[in-house]
Amino acid sequence: MMKSGAVWALGAMSGTSLDGVDAALVLTDGHRIEAFGASAYRPYGDDERAGLRAALGQWPGGPDVARAARIVEAAHAAVMAPLAPKAELCGFHGQTLAHDPGGRGTHQAGDGAALARALGCPVVWDFRTADVRLGGQGAPLAPFFHFACARHIGARAPVVFLNLGGVGNLTWVDPAQPAPEVPGACLAFDTGPANAPVNDLMTARLGLSHDEAGRLAGAGEVDEAVIARFLDHPYFLRVPPKSLDRNDFHGLLERVSGLSDADAAATLTFAAAAAVGRAAEHFPAPPERVLVTGGGRHNLTLMAMLDDVLDAPVAPVEDAGLDGDMLEAQAFAFLAVRVARGLPTSCPTTTGVAAAVGGGQISTP
Repeated sequence: MMKSGAVWALGAMSGTSLDGVDAALVLTDGHRIEAFGASAYRPYGDDERAGLRAALGQWPGGPDVARAARIVEAAHAAVMAPLAPKAELCGFHGQTLAHDPGGRGTHQAGDGAALARALGCPVVWDFRTADVRLGGQGAPLAPFFHFACARHIGARAPVVFLNLGGVGNLTWVDPAQPAPEVPGACLAFDTGPANAPVNDLMTARLGLSHDEAGRLAGAGEVDEAVIARFLDHPYFLRVPPKSLDRNDFHGLLERVSGLSDADAAATLTFAAAAAVGRAAEHFPAPPERVLVTGGGRHNLTLMAMLDDVLDAPVAPVEDAGLDGDMLEAQAFAFLAVRVARGLPTSCPTTTGVAAAVGGGQISTP
């Protein structure tokens, strides 16, 4: 039985960019953030990343899924073990391999029960399945944490948290509302591809994991015809909440195949920014600022492009005193406490689920 009040929880996240695993401690009661604790990062090795990439798009039983799950579990155990003794419980997202809400569902590789045994600590996992079964998109899941973050930094007006991982997602938050699940408090949805296409381009053409600081993109020219065709995708016309799989815009890479490395990088990078520009059309009210988290905030070319397409000031979340490298891991620590206390983790305006719902299952050592 978890003690009452604020507890230390350990969250971990392995995103669609396939760079590695983040782990972070948060002191929370599931409503408020009392403090942020230690954090750690473990990058995937080349062989591990290749194993995960081979399993992308596969469902349980797929030929590469078991190996991917072993990679995920081992990497998480390695990075979480030094921090786990301080935690009352852990939040484990796993690695998303396939996501098809309304169809086959959602698939995150990794067994929370195995991780609980490895860490000797209760593990909350499988956060998305309940939401999808009840008609939700199953993503994004960080919005309730973003609501707590907005209050933690003292925001009084609407603010947007923009996460640029493999896929982009955002949360528009009004911190003046009494709780994240009430109407008007949060609106969240996936914006479109973010780092994944550029990362895939860099891997395929140059053998690199990403475009460091956006330098290659900054040296290129954007192909406006490719962008125009990209923005014609029906996804951008759908009313949120809505979500994407990492490979939903995979054809974008083919459209830049005839461009130079720099022009291809510039075009794919601007596609990420243009998708966010289209997303802004859905904001209930203009935000006071847009706080960027995830690896994309290190891409200076992408940040400059966002500044051009958005009306609100754009800044990394560090400008508000938050840790953009660890925000998603912290979110799953926060959500783990909410699950353990029977609190909702998503609602109609964050995932499109019919009513506020709590997800996740809990495995003990």
